[in-house]
Amino acid sequence: MQGMSERQYAAHVGLSRGAIQKAKTAERLVLYPDGSINAAASDARRAETTDPSKTRKPPTPKLKPVPEAAVAAVGDTLREQGLAVPAVGGGTTFLQAKTANEVLKAQERRIRLQKLKGELIERARALALVFRLAREERDSWVNWPARAAALMAAELSASCSDATGQQITVEPAVMQKVLERHVRAHLDELAEVRPDFR
Repeated sequence: MQGMSERQYAAHVGLSRGAIQKAKTAERLVLYPDGSINAAASDARRAETTDPSKTRKPPTPKLKPVPEAAVAAVGDTLREQGLAVPAVGGGTTFLQAKTANEVLKAQERRIRLQKLKGELIERARALALVFRLAREERDSWVNWPARAAALMAAELSASCSDATGQQITVEPAVMQKVLERHVRAHLDELAEVRPDFR
C-alpha cells in the first residue's frame, strides 16, 4: 500500500470514515493506483474544493465562569501569605489558584493538628465562656454598691467636715444610690463592647 487507508486518513484529518468515503466518491481525494489515499495531494484538493462555510469548526470547550467570591478568596489567601495577588480584573492564573489551594490545605491541616493537641477550642464554646464570665462580672458589680456603700459612708463621715469644722454625716442609703447609678452607667458602657473572634 503506497498511501493511507480510509481509516488512517480519517484520523489524519479528524473526520469520520464515512466522511472520507463520501469525499472519495465525490472524487475530492487523490488516490494511488492501489486505491490507497495520497495524503498530501488529497489535503490540497480538499482545501481547494471545500466550502469554508460548510466546514465544522471544532467545538470550543465551554468554560464555566468562576464566581467572584472564589477569585476573591484566592486573592485573600495569597495576600495573607504575602504572595503576589492578581490585579483587580486581571484574572487569576491557574498557578495562583493552585498555590492558594495548597496554602489553604496546609492551614486546614495545621488547624486540625492544633485541635487534636487541644490547643484550639470551638468558637461557639469560646463565645459561651466569654458570655458567662461577662455575666458573672456584671452581677458582681451590680451587687457591689450594696456591700460597699455602708463602709464608704462611714469612712467619708469620719474624715469629712464642713467649713465650720462640724462633722459631715453621709447616709449609707444615699451613698448606695449614688454608687448604683455610677456602676450601672459604667456597665451600660461596657455592654457596648462586643467580642470579635474573627
